[in-house]
Amino acid sequence: MKYDRNHALLESSIPGCPAPKRGKVRDLYDFGDSLLLVATDRISAFDCVMPNGIPDKGRVLTGISKFWFDLFPWMPNHLITMDPEKFPEPARKCADDLRGRAMLVRKCKIMAAECIVRGYLVGSGWKEYQKTQSVCGIALRPGYQQAAKLDQAIFTPSTKAELGAHDENISYAALVEIVGAANAAQLRDMSLKLYTAAADHAATRGVIIADTKFEFGLDENGKMILADEVLTPDSSRFWPKEQYRTGGNPPSLDKQYVRDWLDAVGFNHQPPAPELPDEVVVKTREKYLEAYRQVTGKPL
Repeated sequence: MKYDRNHALLESSIPGCPAPKRGKVRDLYDFGDSLLLVATDRISAFDCVMPNGIPDKGRVLTGISKFWFDLFPWMPNHLITMDPEKFPEPARKCADDLRGRAMLVRKCKIMAAECIVRGYLVGSGWKEYQKTQSVCGIALRPGYQQAAKLDQAIFTPSTKAELGAHDENISYAALVEIVGAANAAQLRDMSLKLYTAAADHAATRGVIIADTKFEFGLDENGKMILADEVLTPDSSRFWPKEQYRTGGNPPSLDKQYVRDWLDAVGFNHQPPAPELPDEVVVKTREKYLEAYRQVTGKPL
């Protein structure tokens, strides 16, 4: 295992296993009929991976995903187990390093689109609304302020870009072209249902989920299941309800803090990314831990 000087896990390695496929944050080990997803402490912003990590971030992402999987038993998902003692043999020898940050999951055919749901008008959606009074081709009424709650949550899919590339927003019609009409309707309906249920729960915990991103796949029987991470600070905007305001970007419990720092130092959004200073690492870690505590109701 490769850790940085703050003991953030940058790369996993399991003796006896081939080198994993590495994404921006996760390392994927192929065990034939299953995958081991290891959430490292890497952090990305603007599709660039930072050279240093955020300690405990991978455990936060894995723990929050597990929380949502358990909260929504009506939505089938890919999780088999998080217990390292039940992982395939080579991985059991790394139980201490993997505990709390790894999931053994069923293989599935991942749908070739990111399923984004927006409940509030912020980020790229706000920028587009200012120019066209629409978001991803969906016309909205006039009069919204930045960070305002939308009258109704909207489904705005995007492409799934390879590592280092940027996702691109697409229309619902384009999604139909990619995955077919039946799959597109199912992705839209399940995404909106999950977002609404999660937002309702988060509200009881003092958290606003402004937007989020889901991934789905087809299992061996062709059934749609929820996959990858779910409603985490990496895939969502979490706002503390007591600090929420319109007219600007509310304080957040996610990696927006890192994006803001990168913009403040003039980062051009192209690799290589600069190393995060210790104070940014510490503050970001605090935000991730607070997101976990508020959403789940318990400390990590």
